[in-house]
Amino acid sequence: MSKPADVSTKRLISLAPDNWVKWVTQIPDVVAGEILNSEFQWISRESDVLIRVESKEYGKFLVLNELQLRYKPEMPRRMRAYSGLAEEKYKLPTYPVLINILKTGDAEIPTRYESNLAGLEVRQDYRVINLWEVDVRIALEQPLPSLLPFVPILKGGEDESIIREALRLLQADEQLNQLETVLAFFATFVLDSSLVQEIMRWDMTVLRESPWYEEILQRGKREERLSNIESYLKVKCGDEGLKFMPKISEISDFELLGKIYLSIIAVESLEELKLVMDNLS
Repeated sequence: MSKPADVSTKRLISLAPDNWVKWVTQIPDVVAGEILNSEFQWISRESDVLIRVESKEYGKFLVLNELQLRYKPEMPRRMRAYSGLAEEKYKLPTYPVLINILKTGDAEIPTRYESNLAGLEVRQDYRVINLWEVDVRIALEQPLPSLLPFVPILKGGEDESIIREALRLLQADEQLNQLETVLAFFATFVLDSSLVQEIMRWDMTVLRESPWYEEILQRGKREERLSNIESYLKVKCGDEGLKFMPKISEISDFELLGKIYLSIIAVESLEELKLVMDNLS
């Protein structure tokens, strides 16, 4: 039986830290140093990795890598908080990067946090990398093994032949072969599960024990619920009702989608539907 995969952000980045920090910062001469403790007082971080780096042009600084399975609206505020805490703890400037794995909608993802209270302004810029916009050739042709498990959801990576190539590269390296389960998980987003199982010869027991398995189940349930909501919007309010789908599709909370579904079933007019949608704001 295969071993459960270590798919932590720290594990992925530690495969080739120099190449990773060059990629996320786009600073050619930056060199990775120590991977630091990213836990702060009152806050324990599991999805980010803090790396001490150095560049001839910029000197010593920190690269904060925040990896999110799906983008959340609260991320700008969090990026501001994490950057400030990191700078305070290690007394170095911080280059924050938000990496989003799965696309949740067409809304533009902000690249800064801003606030203005009584003339006092706060601004925190950070770099955003959306994996679905990253060319798959970066993972296959450049020495960036950290991206290989994500090949199926990279731009141009949905092809069966490309996924097989990524699998071959993972299996050829002892450090990487435990990441096959992660590759299999993301392959289910673009290929039938039966085909993925045939290609990977994956062990379903290992997959069920992985932190990704629940996401597979929730993904299927969410897509089914969105389909039902869309059908009822069409029946109740026609094309005018369907105009609310982009906003609803951005919601990741499955329970909230259930409440919206029941509310839409109950409405009798477009005006009532607008009230339901206004309550979401």
